Amino acid sequence: MALKVGDKAPDFTLKSKQASGLVDVKLSDNFGKKNTVLLFFPAAFTGVCTQEMCDISSGLNAYVDVNADVIGISVDTPFAQEAWAQKEKISVTLVSDLNKEVTKQYDVLFPNLAGIGDTSARAAFVIDKEGVIQYAEQTPTPKDLPNFNAIKETLAKLK
Repeated sequence: MALKVGDKAPDFTLKSKQASGLVDVKLSDNFGKKNTVLLFFPAAFTGVCTQEMCDISSGLNAYVDVNADVIGISVDTPFAQEAWAQKEKISVTLVSDLNKEVTKQYDVLFPNLAGIGDTSARAAFVIDKEGVIQYAEQTPTPKDLPNFNAIKETLAKLK
């Protein structure tokens, strides 16, 4: 069943490749401190995903200014995500859901993308400091970007 506004966001701990090595990124570490924007995307090194993460990276201050942390989630390995982030100068925190567990918890699994297998769909969630979903969107196709104006409007309403 799809998660919706008002639902408690499923917590997770996923790996991210940072300069210091593999680190755990836990959603609930933001609870009580800052809001979180989760951006699920199908695959690193693809055109629309690169556009999305580069656009977010170049406008990251807009999210920082409203006390929001942005986390990108895909089923790529953290090592592929790191190589992609370095190549494209992506500064968003990227986390690996290689086993697709979080993708399934958020009900945004995209089956058999382009014949290569199951990936995350393109989806966005805004989670407030209490861990409650305040915005939820899965785009109609992986080629469509989330409504970032609606995401920013939602964040502007949160304290």
